[in-house]
Amino acid sequence: MNRVELVDLHFYAYHGCFEEEQIIGNSFIVNFWAEYDMMQAAKSDNIMDALNYQEVYNIIKGQMEIKSHLLENVAYRILNAIKERFPYITAAQVSVDKLNPPLGGQVGASRVTMSI
Repeated sequence: MNRVELVDLHFYAYHGCFEEEQIIGNSFIVNFWAEYDMMQAAKSDNIMDALNYQEVYNIIKGQMEIKSHLLENVAYRILNAIKERFPYITAAQVSVDKLNPPLGGQVGASRVTMSI
């Protein structure tokens, strides 16, 4: 199979278990890849035959705008929404990084990675 990737998508969102995180928000980075048979798109040079990653980006952006307590929930929703829109995807993975999470010390990011 072949892979399409979206790398280092930056969002400001309101995910977290603490009330302050749901009000103040934080910076997040999302990475996504999906595998599908892209030979038709490669041959035709037509976006209608490809996994349109503008649509994938918009799905991720929409899911990031929905508040969640857990990054696991965000990752799950992203994968489900993308798979629902593009059922021909054979495998996919998303990682969601919360930058500078409030853990009481200096931490660059916390990350959840989920695959289908």
